[in-house]
Amino acid sequence: MAPFKVIILFQFYPLLLILPFFLQTASTFSHKIPRLSPYHKETLILRNPDDHSFSQSAISKDFKTYFYTQTLDHFNYAPQSFATFKQRYVINYKHWGGPKFNSPILAYLGAEEPLDDDLGVIGFLNDSAPYFKSLSVYIEHRYYGKSIPFGSMEEAMKNDTTRGYFNSAQAIADYAEILLHIKKNLSAHNSPIIVVGGSYGGMLASWFRLKYPHIALGALASSAPILYFDNITPQNGYYSIVTKDFKEASKHCYETIRQSWVEIDKVASQPSGLTILSQRFKTCSHLNSSGELKDFLDSMYATAAQYNAPPNYPVTMVCKGIDGAPKEADILGRIFAGIVSYRGNQTCYDTNYYNYPSETSIGWRWQVSNIGNLRPASDNKATGLNLEARKGPSIDHTYWAPNGPISLSSAQAKYITHVRLSHENVGSKEFQDIKLVLNRFGSNIIFSNGLRDPYSSGGVLEDLSQSVVAVTTTNGSHCLDILPAAKTDPEWLVMQRNTELKIIEGWLTTYYSDLHALFITKCMPCS
Repeated sequence: MAPFKVIILFQFYPLLLILPFFLQTASTFSHKIPRLSPYHKETLILRNPDDHSFSQSAISKDFKTYFYTQTLDHFNYAPQSFATFKQRYVINYKHWGGPKFNSPILAYLGAEEPLDDDLGVIGFLNDSAPYFKSLSVYIEHRYYGKSIPFGSMEEAMKNDTTRGYFNSAQAIADYAEILLHIKKNLSAHNSPIIVVGGSYGGMLASWFRLKYPHIALGALASSAPILYFDNITPQNGYYSIVTKDFKEASKHCYETIRQSWVEIDKVASQPSGLTILSQRFKTCSHLNSSGELKDFLDSMYATAAQYNAPPNYPVTMVCKGIDGAPKEADILGRIFAGIVSYRGNQTCYDTNYYNYPSETSIGWRWQVSNIGNLRPASDNKATGLNLEARKGPSIDHTYWAPNGPISLSSAQAKYITHVRLSHENVGSKEFQDIKLVLNRFGSNIIFSNGLRDPYSSGGVLEDLSQSVVAVTTTNGSHCLDILPAAKTDPEWLVMQRNTELKIIEGWLTTYYSDLHALFITKCMPCS
């Protein structure tokens, strides 16, 4: 799940009163947990500065919003389980061929954010609708946006009971109910459904196909790090690809970043060192520690790598600034030039930009704690820095990640320890031995990945069977294939989308053939 919005802190003051653990900044944690959002507004604008298709005003005319009375608990029959909440879903009917022709339904399974921006930014459904004559459906994930039970995020996250209904198994059961409801309402009983999701939503799409094969004919799972479970993927895989991306863009840029961490600490240790760093990096507020600056840089580099999309390629933009700095510039001067190149020439730079709390970040913290092993780590030294290239099992990492203990009250520590111990690897328990399951029992799933995406380290990168297939691109980034098609798209991205369309077309052709055969069989006694 867009993840890093600049939010005025006082607007969310009430949220600060709920579970302080979820609002801790990255410097308090042993490692930072990057969001899985399919897109980032910052990099979307870089991709196409003139395209404002993600604005609400540009899309409202084609979309109709509905609210479904959703069951709070799909798996129990205790009295409180029959409580309900309103769940938002949106439909675009523009290109649908209708139930008479059993035209398909493409359903986007919302992830860890409100649905609003998805309507304009997740372009695969609407771009494909004329081709398939399909209905486009977008469903919001429970506990986000306008689909928060108990009336507010504060109430929803208030205690163990209300938080207990916030999990992926409940979410995909939500999607099952809504999709069946839509088919019934539209008399589209024989319209096949293809579910689409990006990142965490891609994991949901693949799980949905496994658990509800009678509802979804197939699934497109874009940039889904589904193999972070079961200890299949090294936890340092994410940051190893971030490092690789920068090294491939420019070795000089990579070396400058690698050397900058110790230089930042060196300056910070001097008398008035933090004042010097604050002035040199034009921070909007005085730095309280070198860690604040390093956390900001780490987040910026990781974001640039994860959403390293054409035509501008954010990693290249950062390195263009670093490599293009004046010859007399020292290491810190070159790093600052990289910030300016990527973020633009601003009066000051907010080092808390990536850390402001929001309803979305609170939800995501909770999900990471109970969904399983989605904790990408940097293979760093005890000091929290990695200052030298290391080979072998310890992969070379350029980037700093905090390595201090979690700062919690005893009650908070006890609570979150209970969550992690009692629910560790929920994803693994729900879908144990996932590669084996996909190989033996899975079908009609596309796992698409761009190999420049750090989360591709936990993705399915090879075909697991004839119908559980991997579509990869060497230069692709996070969820790029499900974003709107643009005139600037390179040929490899166009080919990736076309490959996915052809695979889905094959599923539909087989389905319609089977449906026709079933119809003929039923009608044979009539003759």
